This record gives sequence, structure tokens and C-alpha cells, in this order.
Amino acid sequence: MVVNCEQVWQEISNYLDGEVDASLRASMDEHFRTCKRCTSVLEGTRNVVQLYGDERMVEVPLGFSHRLHRRLEANMPGNRRTFLGWMVAATTAVVLAGSFEAARSYSRPALRSRHAQPATGVPPELLVVVSTVGKTFHGSTGCPFIHDKAHLQTIPAREAMRQGYVPCVRCMKKYLTA
Repeated sequence: MVVNCEQVWQEISNYLDGEVDASLRASMDEHFRTCKRCTSVLEGTRNVVQLYGDERMVEVPLGFSHRLHRRLEANMPGNRRTFLGWMVAATTAVVLAGSFEAARSYSRPALRSRHAQPATGVPPELLVVVSTVGKTFHGSTGCPFIHDKAHLQTIPAREAMRQGYVPCVRCMKKYLTA
């Protein structure tokens, strides 16, 4: 099974959680060995998960808990065991648990760089130029932003997109939608 960059990005959270089947894991491992961009995404995602999973990230200053309890006691009317008091405590617990769960979970972020946008406006049959060292496809060999002109291939845009290539934002800008 061969996977492209977009498939890797969709499954990267499941990959980190160990929730992909063995064949997909093997395909993704092979893809990571050959794709520097996806390897960077994997390492970055792993770092974010580790940071949010680290309890030290939410350490509070010394004495904060004591001051918080004093303020709460001063502002609490009468008996703390009222129904409203328990509801506030339960709501706070649910909100805190939900916040930590949301921070731990990973959803696919929107691609920020215009260099990583999918080629939605490029005609699939258009012949494009790709270099074996980059992951960008170009409209012609004359584009000054081709990294390695010694290793070029001409393939249909559909095939380039299937292999994880993205359009050059300079020479293919007429096909890109904003």
C-alpha cells in the first residue's frame, strides 16, 4: 500500500496513538523514510502532543491554591453544601476535564503556508514538471524556483498531486484559488 502526503497528514494523529492497522503503519513508516516534509510534520505533532501532555505546562505559582481557597471561602454565601455549590463544582470539573481532553486530542490543522495548499484549480491532465528532490510541481522547466534541474520528470498534474506534490505558487498561481 502506497500512501501520499495528504493521507499521511489525515492519519498522523492515529499513527502517534498507535491506532492504525499494521499495513498502514508500515506504509506510513516507508513514507516517512522518503519524505522530509511528512517527517517534519510527524516530529512537530509529536512535540505538541508531548508539550500538552506534560503536567508542568500548567504549573501554578506556590501558594496559589491556598489564596484561591481563601477567596472562594470569603465569597461563598453560608453553607457550601447547597445544590448550587455542587453544580458549580461539577461544572468546573467538567470544563477542566474537557479542556485537558481538547488539548490532548489532535485535529488536523488548516494548512497555513500557501506553499502547502492543495492544487484544487489545476487541470488534472496538465503536464507538469517535478523534481525528485522537492515536493513542488511547476508549469515548465523555465521556472527559476526548481531546485534540481538535473533530475526532472514531466507527469500529469493528477499524478503529481497523487504523489504528494503541491503547485509552485509562483509559476502555477493562475490555477490556484485564494
